[in-house]
Amino acid sequence: MTPEERARRCADAMWAKDAASRALGMAIEAVGPGHATLSMTVRDDFLNGHGICHGGLINTLADSAFAFACNSYNQLCVAQHNAITYLAPGQPGERLTATAREVSREGRSGLYDVQVTGGDGRVVAEFRGASRQIPGQHFEEPA
Repeated sequence: MTPEERARRCADAMWAKDAASRALGMAIEAVGPGHATLSMTVRDDFLNGHGICHGGLINTLADSAFAFACNSYNQLCVAQHNAITYLAPGQPGERLTATAREVSREGRSGLYDVQVTGGDGRVVAEFRGASRQIPGQHFEEPA
């Protein structure tokens, strides 16, 4: 199995159980070893009191991309912590895209950067997440 095939199988296994990302209308645009791209359209029920996308939903999109990137090696990983900086508002009806890339992966710890962009390519947010490997796999594969 190639690393790309492994990453896709991991994503498929996770997606089948990820009710939250599916309920928010997210889509997996790309996935591979240590990287993932997810997108989501800003719906009316995502808007805050300023009429822009609620920051928590932008964070959720970035966190989901982070999760698919750090779980792409068929080793279960969870978030240790993350931080996000909002740089521009997400607008109603706009398609937001979160692109996660691995910065470092040593032992059981990983570090990932996620950039969220708007439909016009502007940077909406920058997210950094730290992962921790836990026991288990997404699917059984020969040793």
